[in-house]
Amino acid sequence: MTGIEQTFWQLFESIPWGALTRALLLFLFGVGLAVLAGRSVVRVLQSRTSRHHTALIRRLVFYTIVVIFGIAAMREAGFAPGVFLGAAGILTVAIGFASQTSASNMISGLFLIVEKPFEIGNMIEVGGTSGEVVAIDMLSIKLRTPDNQYVRIPNETIIKTQVINRSRFPIRRLDLAIGIAYREDIKKVEDLLLKLADDLPVCLQEPKPFILVKDFGASSVDLQFSYWVPSDKVLEGRSRMMKAIKSAFDDQDIEIPFPHTSVYAGSRSEPFRIQLMPAADSIQQQQEANNEPG
Repeated sequence: MTGIEQTFWQLFESIPWGALTRALLLFLFGVGLAVLAGRSVVRVLQSRTSRHHTALIRRLVFYTIVVIFGIAAMREAGFAPGVFLGAAGILTVAIGFASQTSASNMISGLFLIVEKPFEIGNMIEVGGTSGEVVAIDMLSIKLRTPDNQYVRIPNETIIKTQVINRSRFPIRRLDLAIGIAYREDIKKVEDLLLKLADDLPVCLQEPKPFILVKDFGASSVDLQFSYWVPSDKVLEGRSRMMKAIKSAFDDQDIEIPFPHTSVYAGSRSEPFRIQLMPAADSIQQQQEANNEPG
């Protein structure tokens, strides 16, 4: 056996494998216990508080148990936890100075937790991006857009930007802009629209729907038809109502005017010349007259 191999075996034999094995088993036991504790927290709190707070408490319980068992595992393996904690503190301070953006996002996350402008499961719009809130973390929130895309938005951006929560209240009002021809009877159209709102199941009877005459347009009388639907049936309520309006207007011969456009691009696209030709009898008589001898 060479000197290198002898040194290697001495180093291998000096490692406290028994202590390391016990430490690893202790840590794995702690992770399993943390998972079970997190699931128990969800079962207990899911019917008593919001999904947002349930997720935060679950994470707090999980990481607390993991840290406790991690320190116990290091002590079992023969390491001094104080040294690692001191080094971790110094590293945390250094990282904090180097990443001011992350610190700003964490502080903004605390404000979001306290203010609660939205919760997990709400439909929100931030800076033109709409989606369902799937996670609220210390650094960012995660959205799932209607076309199933994953969007991450930093908490600092949320604090500085206007946020529209479309699920905050249980019902929402939909406003449809409708134009009718000037010859149409406005009272007849109003009665027809209110009847559609009364017949459509997705429309709520309270608050009552209403109709406003908004403007006399260039080619139509512009109306606003407003009605209320549950917040989770906005798209269905808009689509079904527009189909019902088109079908009802066709049945009642109510005209929806639209502008006509003529395109002129210079002399090469000038209108076609139209010349009226005489009748066939007139052409034949003219030819016979021309053929008669003078």
